[in-house]
Amino acid sequence: MTTPPARSPWLLIAAAVLLAVAGIALLVVPRSQEPAAPETSSPGTAHQASTASKPPDGASTAAASVSTAPAAPAPSVLESALPPHGEGAAGDRAVQQSLEAAWPSDLRAADERQLLTAGRALLRADATGVGRTKWPGIFPVTDQAVAPAFATVRFRIQAAIARRDGSPDKAVVHLVWAGTDRGGTYTDLRITDLFFTRTLKKGEPTWTPRPHI
Repeated sequence: MTTPPARSPWLLIAAAVLLAVAGIALLVVPRSQEPAAPETSSPGTAHQASTASKPPDGASTAAASVSTAPAAPAPSVLESALPPHGEGAAGDRAVQQSLEAAWPSDLRAADERQLLTAGRALLRADATGVGRTKWPGIFPVTDQAVAPAFATVRFRIQAAIARRDGSPDKAVVHLVWAGTDRGGTYTDLRITDLFFTRTLKKGEPTWTPRPHI
């Protein structure tokens, strides 16, 4: 009985390699031959994409309103620079600067000085009763005593400016002041406007308060 010849191990290895190469080729070649996907989507796909990316109802409107809404206005010079209540005389300079920045000067220096002097005196007379006899057209003399609304103690004019009021012959004095009322309550940063008209007194122009303070 003859024994079949032994198979060389190199033949087995070569056969295994060939089978492996053939398997890899079968896996790679079909994928490389597939047609490339089109760059543009079909109408149906585009509609689905736009629907999927569309925000829920109201979201687009809200986003538009946020992006197009005007920015909140910056605080005015007067509001941003005013000191807090109770600051005392230390804050008066800031109040004065705020008034001057908010309303630039538009009067002659002589007119402004005259208006400020008259405005301060008129406010003091109205609030405390001191010096009312100087303004008979504003405070008529009566037999009945009128108690002042504010005490002279701690009454203080914090700031004041004088500006035109629509025409060169009319002006307004803006005053910020502090005082203690009859109930004993002290409050600062009070605001009062007094109106004046230019008139002639003994041939010279002067500023006369309008009788409606």
